[in-house]
Amino acid sequence: MEELGRRAARGAGVTVAGQVARVVVQMLSVVVLARLLTPSDYGVIAMVLVVVGVGEVVRDLGLSTAAVRTRTLTEAQRSNLFWANALIGAALMTALVVSAPLVGAIFGRDDVVPVARLVAVVFLLNGLAAQLRADLQRRLRFGSLAAVDVGSQVAGAVVAIVLAVGGAGVGALAAQQVTQSFVVLVACAALCRWVPSRPRRGVPMGELWRFGGSLAASQIAVYIGNNVDALVIGTRLGPTALGLYDRAYRLVMTPVSQVRSPTTTIALPVLSRLVEEPERLRRYLVRAQLALAYPVMIGAAMLVGTAGSATEVLLGDGWDGAAPLVRFMATSALLQTLAYVCYWVYLVFGLSSLLLRYTLLTVALKVVLVVVGSTWGVVGVAAAYTLAHTLEWPLSLVWLSRHAPIPGRRLAVGALHILGVGAVVALGAHVGTLLVDGPAWLALLVGLAAGTVLLVAALVLAPIRRDAADVVDVVRAALVRRR
Repeated sequence: MEELGRRAARGAGVTVAGQVARVVVQMLSVVVLARLLTPSDYGVIAMVLVVVGVGEVVRDLGLSTAAVRTRTLTEAQRSNLFWANALIGAALMTALVVSAPLVGAIFGRDDVVPVARLVAVVFLLNGLAAQLRADLQRRLRFGSLAAVDVGSQVAGAVVAIVLAVGGAGVGALAAQQVTQSFVVLVACAALCRWVPSRPRRGVPMGELWRFGGSLAASQIAVYIGNNVDALVIGTRLGPTALGLYDRAYRLVMTPVSQVRSPTTTIALPVLSRLVEEPERLRRYLVRAQLALAYPVMIGAAMLVGTAGSATEVLLGDGWDGAAPLVRFMATSALLQTLAYVCYWVYLVFGLSSLLLRYTLLTVALKVVLVVVGSTWGVVGVAAAYTLAHTLEWPLSLVWLSRHAPIPGRRLAVGALHILGVGAVVALGAHVGTLLVDGPAWLALLVGLAAGTVLLVAALVLAPIRRDAADVVDVVRAALVRRR
């Protein structure tokens, strides 16, 4: 078990390092591409990606997670999973190529059609790569996964910038998606050095299919809930409004996702080994929430406080109106992160059907709020999106506490500490920007400095110091290598 802890810590270290590199690459590409492309270009690619995202959940069918969480996976099972993901990917690629005119008609944009047909190849590429990535994850090869992810981001960004400079417009963004998926496939294939056998009948696949199917249904519901805002804006308010909303969303959610999502890569195999030790599992969840949410809180609070200056510096001219959207998105990002450890518990204990019921409830809530919020335009949609996550966070704790051994009270107390510090930091950062009557970059720096001062001042409180000590311990463990 100590060896598992060391491997998990080392995995956390390389994963965090990889995610920092990905965030840097993505932020640089955002800064450059926002000056080369228009909000309408981003609106068109966002329309396509709404459809592609749903297809990606169907394409995976929860089989990657099913492969990672199972204790034993035979060669025949692994090969069957590979061919299942590949065939589904090929079918979805064909379906999107054929139905691209329908997608364009839904959004009322003819320029959506060629973009959708180009991006459709992503289904096949990701289908071929799915079980290769799962294999690296099962073997705890977190360094390899981090290298693959960073390399694909760099390649995609370079291709997009070159094409955008050449005047490709939205085609540059489509090529970015395809390039990233292609690089991931080639790199994973080279690292795994595995050739699947032909699919076989009579292989015990029932448990894998059942878990994956329920999980996929939950993920589809989650995806719909997370993208109903883009769908409503795209159909009711047009591509320019959607492009503005999408950039605000990506500016905030992309780096947060890069920090948050890979933690599942580490947490899932580790927690799977702790299901027979409830107390150790509870301690892991509490510390994991602190270590995950405090860094996200710092970034989110700074963005809430400095949104006006930050958007002007990062996005440049032509993106007026993004600041209030960024504030709402940053708040949503933190609330989503607080509930993230509950998602791990659903997966580890195989509660995919329970997750599906919970997800359907929260998605229904989000759809209603977003549709109502759209009456007040794009800002109303962002406000509704944030309100939905505000309600979902406490609901997730109550819902799951009845079915799994989670430390609900300790998680709630830790979350309240995080939210309280975040509110103080955001207020300080905002006041700092108001003190500057000058260029946006100077106001941004002063706001960040003011927020940092209040963040440090919060350490005078004993509960916050204890939280900080736990976060430092987790980070230190991630950085320590086995001698």
